[in-house]
Amino acid sequence: MKHRLEKTLVLGVAAVGLMAGSALAETELRMTWYNDGIEGEVMQGLLDKFEEANPDISVTLDVVPYDAILQSLPVQLAAGEGPDLARVTDLGGLSEYYLDLTPYISEPDYWRENFGPFLKWLDPEGDAISGFMTQLTVTGPYVNKTLFEQAEVEMPGEGATWDDWAAATKEVAEKLEIPIPMAWDRSGHRVAGPAISMGAKMFDENGEPALVDDGLKAMAQRLYDWHEDGTMAKELWGSVSGSQYLGANEDFANAQVVMYMSGSWQIPQFAETIGDAFDWWAVPAPCGPAACTGMPGGAALVAIKDTEHPEEVGKLMDFLSSEENLAEFYGKTLFIPGHLGLASGGVDFDTDDPRAKHALETFAGAVPGISPIAFDLQGYVNNRVMFNALISRLGEAIVGEITLDQAYDRMESDIEKEIAEKQRQ
Repeated sequence: MKHRLEKTLVLGVAAVGLMAGSALAETELRMTWYNDGIEGEVMQGLLDKFEEANPDISVTLDVVPYDAILQSLPVQLAAGEGPDLARVTDLGGLSEYYLDLTPYISEPDYWRENFGPFLKWLDPEGDAISGFMTQLTVTGPYVNKTLFEQAEVEMPGEGATWDDWAAATKEVAEKLEIPIPMAWDRSGHRVAGPAISMGAKMFDENGEPALVDDGLKAMAQRLYDWHEDGTMAKELWGSVSGSQYLGANEDFANAQVVMYMSGSWQIPQFAETIGDAFDWWAVPAPCGPAACTGMPGGAALVAIKDTEHPEEVGKLMDFLSSEENLAEFYGKTLFIPGHLGLASGGVDFDTDDPRAKHALETFAGAVPGISPIAFDLQGYVNNRVMFNALISRLGEAIVGEITLDQAYDRMESDIEKEIAEKQRQ
C-alpha cells in the first residue's frame, strides 16, 4: 500500500511538472519557411536558443516547398489565416500583409542603420520596419569548369557577352556529348537581369511598368533561338506551364549542364551536393550593350500583421536580427549578408571549399555593378506581376504555342490587367 502511494505521488508530481512545463510556453508562434540548402537547420538551432532564453514562448518552424511560398502563402495571408512570421521572396508584393515592428522591437535605429537599404523593398511606399533579409542574393551563372578543361575550350573572360558564353558552352557540350549546354531557371526574375544588360528599361519616364522594349526583345529572341538550336533544352522550360518556377540545379549537379544561370543562393546546396566532384565555378554576369548585371534580391523573414502576438514576434525578431546571431546564420548557411555591419566587417563563412569561397567572392563582388534599373525593379511593388507575365508568355512562345510577337502583346496585356485588378481590390 505504501509502495502504491509512493508511486501515485511520483506520477502526480511528474504530471504537475509536465503541466507546469507546458504552461510556461504560454505563447506559440508559427514561422513558415522554405529551404534552398541547410538554412532551415541553422534557423532551428537559433530558435532552440531563443526558446531556452524565453521559456514562455515556443516557435514552430513549418518548412514548406518554395512553390508554396509563391502560391499558397499569399492565399493564406489574404484570408487572414497566415502564420506569425514567414520567409518570403515577393518582398514588396506581399507588403500589405506585413506587421510594422517598430513599436515592438527594442532598437529601431539599429534596424534602420543595418537593414536600411532593404527595408524599402519590404515597404516600397512607407518607412515601416517589417523584417530583415535572411539572405541578399545576386543572380548569375555557374559553369562546370572541369568540362571546359576536359574539352580544351577556353572559358570566356571578363566582359564576355551572353553570345560568347552560348557559343562556348555549345562547343564544350558537343565535344564531350553533354546533353544541355546552357540552362536557366525558369523565372522572370532570372531573365530580367540579362534583359537589362541588353538595354531593357522596365519602366517608362513616369515610373510606370513598361516591360516590352527593344532591350527585352533582344534577350527574349536569344532565349527563343537558343531553345531552337539546342543551346538550351526545351524539355526543361517546356515541362511546366504558366508562371511556374523550375530550376535546373539537379541537372547541373549531375554534370548534365555546362552553364547554369541561377544565383548565389545555390552556393550552400552545391557545396553539399557537388562538393569536389567537379569544379563548379561562379562567373560574373555576362554583358550586353547596356550593362553586365544580374538581379539583386533575396529572401526576407517578415512579421505578419494578423498575428495575435505582436510583442512576442518583436522579441523573436530582436533576437534573430542581432549581429551575433546573424553572423552565425550567414556564416553557416554561406549566404551573402543582408546586414550592412556584417557586410563591411566580413563574415567568417563556415567552409573550406575553395569553390564556395570563390562563388561567394564573385557574387559579393557583383553587387556594386548591379544596374540601378535592377534595384528599382526589385523594389517595385508589382514586380511579381511583371516577372510572371514575362516568363509565362515567353515560355509559351518557346514551346511553339504562340509567336514571340504574340507573346510581347500578351505580356503587356497581362501586366495591365493584373495591376488594374490589384488596384480595384
